[in-house]
Amino acid sequence: MTTPTTPAPTASRRAEGVAPFWVMQVALEAAELERQSAPGAPRLLRLNIGEPDVGAPPAVQQAAERAIRAGQTGYTPALGLPALREAIAAWYGTRWGVAVDPARVAVTAGASGALQLASLLLFDAGDEVLLPDPCYPCNRQILASLGVQPRLVPTRAAGRFQPEPAALQAAWGARTRGLMLASPANPTGASIPAATLAASLAQVRARGGALVVDEIYLPLTFGEDAATALALGEDIVSVNSFSKYWGMTGWRLGWLVLPPPLVPALERLAQNHAICASTVAQRAALAAFEPDTLAECERRRAEYARRARRFAAGLRQLGFAVPVAPDGAFYVWADASAPMARVGVADSLAFVRAMMQGARVVATPSADFGEADGGRFVRFSVATTPDDLDEALQRLHRWLG
Repeated sequence: MTTPTTPAPTASRRAEGVAPFWVMQVALEAAELERQSAPGAPRLLRLNIGEPDVGAPPAVQQAAERAIRAGQTGYTPALGLPALREAIAAWYGTRWGVAVDPARVAVTAGASGALQLASLLLFDAGDEVLLPDPCYPCNRQILASLGVQPRLVPTRAAGRFQPEPAALQAAWGARTRGLMLASPANPTGASIPAATLAASLAQVRARGGALVVDEIYLPLTFGEDAATALALGEDIVSVNSFSKYWGMTGWRLGWLVLPPPLVPALERLAQNHAICASTVAQRAALAAFEPDTLAECERRRAEYARRARRFAAGLRQLGFAVPVAPDGAFYVWADASAPMARVGVADSLAFVRAMMQGARVVATPSADFGEADGGRFVRFSVATTPDDLDEALQRLHRWLG
């Protein structure tokens, strides 16, 4: 006797409309390739995921252990531990010269959690939000899953792949309610020039919109003139995270800095959507601002700068074009048109798959980040060891002939 099969529930239109996250999709394909590889085959060099090759600094790890041993693992306030909010606010003063009231800081479950809460806070279903093309794909998908229409604004290398004022003016429509930027940006590693950011903010203000700036790579800026967008006024929403600069990717801890009138509404959303961010991670992050910890993170920042410059130069020697030298983060955004022609593929997704097979080097195709490039660009992450980066260049040299 057979039991009748019950039809499984169907996914919502919202879920079906979310595009693949190619960074992770390529990672799955790389894992499968490695599983099927013959014994003794060269290991895959993973230059696809933006994850630091070093973890949380020792003081952070030790603080987490102390919190667990002391039983400090219960819920915190929805906006985060008061001591952590105060430490974050103080960091803006000492590092960036900007006074931030701790009451404006909301601790979140990673930058992704911060972006989700910010989107829920600022935009309604049916609204439109402008983003640069290219940009981090999850920003678009978070908006789309909430019924908000992301609209990509094409950028140029001459504008450092950041939206220029004329392009924003042309793109802003009747349903546009805001602008999301990132500085330095993923995938390009390019910061927004101060004058461009000020001009963009002026346009948003003139239209009564909201400006959200993703600054998770701001502490990893290579130049000495880096500045937080918060210096331009209290009406900006800034997103940040402990993941990149502090190497705390899996700890899932980030934060928002908000205009004061928006804090109560954000607190209500946080109470209902997350209750609070990880208590252990919050306790650990209190050690992130100790002098020895910051000194270690600064050493890492200088190392990422060296890697990015060296790897970009190596790619240029192999025929890739790097039209904008990164000045932050740990990415190189390379035009692979010439190498693609050499191996006979039509777009960067096919190129990434061919490179994975032929050179055993893994990168991310431009399909993840936008449409304006015509499928020509590839993102390489330099958040791996210098030896692996040098080996990757040597393999690409042999593969490309």
